[in-house]
Parts: sequence; structure tokens; C-alpha cells
Amino acid sequence: MDIEQIRDYCLSKNGVSEDFPFDEHTLVFKVLGKMYALISLKKWEQGEPAINLKADPEYALELRASHSCIRAGYHMNKKHWNTLYLNEGALQSDFIKTLIDHSYNMVVKGMPKKMQENLKNI
Repeated sequence: MDIEQIRDYCLSKNGVSEDFPFDEHTLVFKVLGKMYALISLKKWEQGEPAINLKADPEYALELRASHSCIRAGYHMNKKHWNTLYLNEGALQSDFIKTLIDHSYNMVVKGMPKKMQENLKNI
């Protein structure tokens, strides 16, 4: 997947916005204000495409063990975030989308019930 495909997919999810809260190089996707995906535009420009995604801690470890291009989240909480290095492995588009979905769902699951209900009405 290229960066535009990932961006479009991330933005297609309910209640999602994009922002640059840290600097002009770090694109952040949020669901109702909560981060679920980060992309370093600088790394993409340098030919090192990667995306940070949230994951269930046990699943995060499982992914790292089974895919050398998935490692503990770069500049993130290593327990809850993974970085997918997209030029190092043969991660299929459908699998990347599945991991984006998992990240989104993890964030939504952690929201108060009222926020989850608001999300359904958007």
C-alpha cells in the first residue's frame, strides 16, 4: 500500500480525523480525538515507509514474533504500539488493513460507552 491508500483507508473509518499535533512531519489519525495511527512523512520521503498502530499487548508480541518487519512502536509505548516497516517485508494490503482495523477497534473499545454510542451516530 502506498501512503495515499493508507491515508484514504484510515480516513474512511467512522469518526476519524487527521492532524499534525507533534510536528509538521508526523501525520496522526484520531478517532474522536484518540490516536490510532501515526505516519512519519519524513520517513516516507526518505524511502522508509512505516506506520505506527495500536495493538492488544499479547497480539502485539505475536505480530512481532511472526513478522520481522513489525517491531515495537518507534517512540511509542512498546507494550501497546507496533511499527510496521513497509519496505522490509511482504505485508499484503489486506493484512495492513486488518491491523489498521485492529488499532481503530482497540481505541474505540477503550472509550467510555457514551463516546462509543456517539460514534455510532456519526
